[in-house]
Amino acid sequence: MSETVAAGEAVEAGDGPKPVRIGLLGRGNVGAAFAELLAERAEAVEAATGRRPEISGVLTRSAGDFAEILEGSDLIVELMGGTEPAREYAIAAMRAGRPFVTANKQLLAQHGDELFQIARECGVQLRFEAAVAAVIPIVRTIQEGFAATEIEKVYGIVNGTTNFILSEMAACGAGYEETLARAQELGYAEADPTDDVSGADAAAKMAILARLAFHTPVTLSEVAYEGIEGITPDDLAFAKELGLSLKLLGVAERRGETISVRVFPCFLYSGHPLAPIEGAFNAVMIQADAINEVTLSGPGAGGLQTASAVLGDVVSILAGDTPVHETRTELPIVADVPSSFYLHLEVADQPGVLARIATVLGDHQVSVKSVVQQGIGADARLVMVVHECLESSFARAVEALNGLGELRAPARSIHVIEEAV
Repeated sequence: MSETVAAGEAVEAGDGPKPVRIGLLGRGNVGAAFAELLAERAEAVEAATGRRPEISGVLTRSAGDFAEILEGSDLIVELMGGTEPAREYAIAAMRAGRPFVTANKQLLAQHGDELFQIARECGVQLRFEAAVAAVIPIVRTIQEGFAATEIEKVYGIVNGTTNFILSEMAACGAGYEETLARAQELGYAEADPTDDVSGADAAAKMAILARLAFHTPVTLSEVAYEGIEGITPDDLAFAKELGLSLKLLGVAERRGETISVRVFPCFLYSGHPLAPIEGAFNAVMIQADAINEVTLSGPGAGGLQTASAVLGDVVSILAGDTPVHETRTELPIVADVPSSFYLHLEVADQPGVLARIATVLGDHQVSVKSVVQQGIGADARLVMVVHECLESSFARAVEALNGLGELRAPARSIHVIEEAV
């Protein structure tokens, strides 16, 4: 960390504290909220750290020069998004001895190895609380609160847009497209919501959390993810009959000497701690033998909320906190893990259909936990929840089911978290 932002820096007699000059890269929704929040809270930050922060320069697409901003700053805050030129600026800033704060999940998920290495080499801080779950202090909790804890699992709802859409679909019975349009009207979804609804945004966040929790390199390309585009009102209606609620879940967990990092739509039973999380809220759970289970929840979207997390990183730097992320080992990432599933089948209503379906499932070591039948004749449907089995076994079972003449449409399936958590 550069001497200019060291906590408790001495000043000459009669002088006030030397202000901390912050170079701001990007002044969009979050950048503008951060600048406003910093001005409002500068006095409180000074009271807490002994240093008063101020914006010394701003870089936008149409104005500002990065070299000049870097030269005139003590600390850089990047809120421009994208991987380039954000990566170039991050490297230049840290090599110049400037602490670097970012809310850029894609930057870290794709180039984390390089950036963490440069931060260690240069002895500067790289802070990124706002990159995951906005205002929820999950990064700081893992890095500092549980630094000496062997974490077994980190999972939760890390995308507010999809949680809002799924909550609204369940509450109103509306379709996906209609609910997405509503989310866009309210500002919960971007004009191009692809990263959110496809699961890519959540996957980038889970890559970051897995890296921190397990001290092993994890990149976005190694995270398997599914989105919510194929979810239908029928899925949610039948889920209610089975006592389930639907979330887009990110999961990073140890499995022996390997780890699994995934994102997928998932049904939860009503007793699960994540089941009540509605709207644009996020919630993340941490499990370890030493702590049992800890859940953090709060708003997962919004310019002001994200700006608040960025300001928290700035305060931590000024206070002299120096968390160090280190890679301790390289754990293989596995994709084929056990899971329970919801299975939706549109079938011909005739004798022996259920028995034939049960036979196919049994042949692939898939056992049924519960089943509901709806309709008769051409409208007959079977909705099942199957016990935990290897995902590869379930996929082969679904492929075999799709080959049955009794199915009127391809089978649909969604992960289910069993009642025990």
